Amino acid sequence: MNNDQKAVLGSWIQAIGTIISAIGSTPFKIPAKLLNDLDLIGNVLQGSGNALMADSIKPFTLNKIGNQIQAIGNTTIVTQYIINFNDKTAQELEIKGDLFQAVGGGIAFSTQNWEEKPSMEEIYSTYGNLLQVIGNSMQSIAGGIEQKGGDGQVMNTVGSWIQAIGAVLSAIGQN
Repeated sequence: MNNDQKAVLGSWIQAIGTIISAIGSTPFKIPAKLLNDLDLIGNVLQGSGNALMADSIKPFTLNKIGNQIQAIGNTTIVTQYIINFNDKTAQELEIKGDLFQAVGGGIAFSTQNWEEKPSMEEIYSTYGNLLQVIGNSMQSIAGGIEQKGGDGQVMNTVGSWIQAIGAVLSAIGQN
């Protein structure tokens, strides 16, 4: 598999994972365990997709670093699901994982060349990265609200779906 194919595959794996995670973050009338499992599976896929995308970039660039940091964020979130932490620690890991993803997306967003007219693929990728940063930031803020005893569920759900839309746009731009 060449690097272009690896990048396309990674971007679609990440997009599918982000959608699955958004479904898991949406308060449906189904068991909470199933929603948590969907969020876990989605974050595993997101991290795997980000790692594939980072691996497809051979020179050491900001885009490569951004994808690596996003994968670290997903791994941080996965950790809070698979290790039996207390609620406070698990919530902090979720917040930090979302922040890592936002920072990684921000770094990837910053690689856009603003001096030349962008191609359609670059437009999709740029807006996709921006939406992912916004979505991850909203999820992190929602976690902070919940940590202080508030209700951040709606903000978390909206942030999850904004991130998912951004991931799909980025995947479209990767083709």
